[in-house]
This record gives sequence, structure tokens and C-alpha cells, in this order.
Amino acid sequence: MAFNLATILHERVKITPDKPVVHFGGSSWTYRQVDEISARVAGGLRAAGLRPGSTVALQLPNLPEFVFAYFGILKAGLVLMPLNPLLKAPEIAYHLKDSDAAALVTWAGVAGEALKGAADAPGLQIFVASAPDGGLPDGTRRFEELLAADPADVAQTNADDTAVLLYTSGTTGRPKGAELTHFQMFMACTVGGEIFDYRPDDVSLLVLPLFHVFGLSSTLNVSVRYGGSAVLVPRFSVDDVLDALERHRCTVFCGVPTMYVALVHADAGDRDLSALRSGVSGGASIPREVIRAFEEKYPGVVILEGYGLSETVALATFNASATERRAGSIGRPVWGVDVRVVDGDERELPPGPDNVGEIVIRGHNVFKGYHGNPAATAEAMRDGWFHTGDLAYRDDEGYLFVVDRKKDMIIRGGFNVYPREIEDVLHTHPAVMDAGVIGAPDERLGEEVVAFVVLRAPAAPEELVAHCKERLAAYKYPRRVVVVEDLPKGPTGKVLKSELRRYL
Repeated sequence: MAFNLATILHERVKITPDKPVVHFGGSSWTYRQVDEISARVAGGLRAAGLRPGSTVALQLPNLPEFVFAYFGILKAGLVLMPLNPLLKAPEIAYHLKDSDAAALVTWAGVAGEALKGAADAPGLQIFVASAPDGGLPDGTRRFEELLAADPADVAQTNADDTAVLLYTSGTTGRPKGAELTHFQMFMACTVGGEIFDYRPDDVSLLVLPLFHVFGLSSTLNVSVRYGGSAVLVPRFSVDDVLDALERHRCTVFCGVPTMYVALVHADAGDRDLSALRSGVSGGASIPREVIRAFEEKYPGVVILEGYGLSETVALATFNASATERRAGSIGRPVWGVDVRVVDGDERELPPGPDNVGEIVIRGHNVFKGYHGNPAATAEAMRDGWFHTGDLAYRDDEGYLFVVDRKKDMIIRGGFNVYPREIEDVLHTHPAVMDAGVIGAPDERLGEEVVAFVVLRAPAAPEELVAHCKERLAAYKYPRRVVVVEDLPKGPTGKVLKSELRRYL
């Protein structure tokens, strides 16, 4: 069956062509304009020799160019691989190589690091957005060249073709590229919009990064699918967010718990935020007190919490309404999705807080597999069920309550941080003999990254922090390094993270 996710934009042009779909700063772009611009991007990518199925890495902040490139890549029948602009050269190099990327669209503000990361990717075509006049790096082309191309029609991709290659990771290996199909992305925004009760007159604030599935699918795609408008904010700042909410009369705000915490404690002044009606929270558990305080401070807003992963296109369960939500719960499975809580023998557990097991999921939202990694795919997908690694229980009405993460992933400010990656970097320092990384509770960020190290030679903690800072994105490197004589380990030699937490 032929289907292309870009259809959600193309079809909306037939209904509301002159309605703004994107606001940024003091400018706006209509559905017709974004459709035409993205068609030119598609034409430019095809003219550059990229063929259907090729991967294009997109490393941009929340700028209009991201939206133009995103839909252009889809229209050209290519695969989008979003990259965090904060990644360092070694991280970029890994993603480009593992994905077999044919092109990279990056931002002038991070082009230096991107070019270093692309140095070992022969044949990679690089386009730079927002490059100053006369300041284009050697071997690159301006993103604007793509906009000058003849427009291309929407490619007739198959519904099961990969639309987005989204890299995620666990604590036991390198990042893995989750393949999300055109159909899965379409279903995610369709079901998500229905659950959020999204309307054509809604205006969403989009401060969640578009390189993350929450921002891309649950905010941008939902907005376009239902004919709304999205306000792009490149970076979370309390004043910028409050100003945008008031200026554009935003009705929907999607964010991670740390954003809600910041807004609870913010001085909103005399801003009129009365248009805001809905808050969607994900990425980590949001404390009940934060929900209460936020709704008290901003009357008329209802915060609803859900649960999902990159491999489930951000959505698997949700609290559907204020009358049905359960405090502390991630809700019930969304339409077309089955969720179970199972024990180590894959047996479904009965309801009750004493019956904690792993969350497993199947349905239209479950990813196609990990790119080029059949072993990891087979490990995650067993008997048709995706094994999340998250531990939970359910009540008698089917509401799920997450109690812990089976994996040792850290969620810092809504970003996933994987201890193994940091430990590998620490091991590259000549003074480090062993290392273990955990998350420590943090009132502002949810969790902060803490590293415990055993030294073979003298080294100051500040030196080790700097070592990591040079090699990892800003949200990943440990802010605290603790030197210990030995790390607690189990019989197989694995570091016992639960024991490390006792040192905090």
C-alpha cells in the first residue's frame, strides 16, 4: 500500500491553505507555503542525487528550516535521522556511519563539530542552514540551494517503509537506530490527536526538541494532522515560553516535568495565559504536587500524563481526561495498542502493587526494528511483544503505574542519558581504572549524572568532568565525580548500581 507521512501536510493544504502552520519569532508560514517550500527541498535533494530510501541526517534546533527539511525529506522518499545539535564530533561520526547517511543538514551554529564528525564519511553531502555570507565551510553547500530547486511531487513510498530513523540506547551497548514507518508515524499522531482532543483552532507551543520523538510526533505531527498551528521555541527559557504562550494565545503545551516545575515557580507577571487549556507531560514521571501546583497557578489548564518510548513513537498509554486520570499513573493503553505486565517467564501478572513486572507492548505503534542490528531487534521483540525494560504494576481498572526502570537509564531534564556511554568515555582517561555512573535525585532536573571512579593514577574530579565535557553533549556529562577505592560488583563482575546509590 502506497502511503507517505507527508500526506498530513499535503492534504491540509486542500482545506486551510492560508492558515499559519508555523510561527517563529515575528514570522509565520502558512500550510501552502510550507507545502511549497518542502516540495522544493525534496526536489533539491533528488537533484543532488539522493535516491529513495537513503538516509538524511538533520541536525537543527527548533527552527523553521527543520520543518521545511523534515517534510522535504519525507516527500523525496528519503529517511529522516534527527540528531541533537549538542552532540560532539565522535557521537556524530558514529550516527552517520551506523545509519549509512548519504547527506547531512546541519546548522551554522554547530557546523564546526558536525564537520569534524563527518570527516570519516566519504561522499557525504553536507548542507548548512543559516550560514553567514562568505562563511560557508569548505566542502559544504548552503541549505538555501535546496530551496531554489524545482518542486517535487510526494514520493509514492510504501506504508511500511522507514520514514524516521531515531537513535536510542540502553546501558548495554551503543545507540541503536529505531526504524519508524510512515504508517506508524501517521497512526501515532492520529491517535494522539484524538486523545489530546486536538482541534483545528489549537495552537501548540513547541519547545520540546524536534529531534526527539515527543516533540516531533506528539507535537508537530499532531498539530499538522489536525490543522492547528505550532509556535517554535528553540530553547527552553521561562521568559521565552511565557512570552510565546501569551503572544500566540497558545492552547496546548507539551513538555517534560522539569519544564512544568520551572513554570510553577516562574513569575508570570501580568501575562494573559487564559487561552491555555491543555498540558501534556511525558519523558519522565511528573510528581502529583507539580500537577496540583501548576493547575492552581494557571486556572483552566489540565495536565494529562502518558507513557511511551522512541520504539513506540512516543505513545503507548495515556490518561485520557481530567475526569478519568489517576494520580501517579501513566494511564491505560491507547487505541489499537496492547500492554501487559509480565514476569521473567513472560507470564502476565494480575493487578495489584505487589505484582510488579516488565511492561511489554504490541500494536501499530511498535517500531519496525533496529537498523542493521537483528540481534538487538530479536532481544527487544519476543513473540510479537516489545520489551520496554520498564517495571510497573496495573490496578483493577487497567491503569499502569511505573515503579522503576529495569535499565539504568538516567532521565536528566527530560533527556535520556545512558550510563554505559559515559563510563566508556571515563575509561578513555589514563588515570581511570574503573567507573560506574548513576542518576542522583535532583529537584530541578529530575536526575543529575554522578560518576564513581576508581583511579590508577592521581586525577582531580574536576579534571575528569572536563574530560567528559569535551567528548559528550552538555546534557550527558557528569556534574559530579566521586573517587572511591572500589566499585561494588556482583558475582559476574557487573557493577551494582543499587549499591552505588547508597553513597549519595
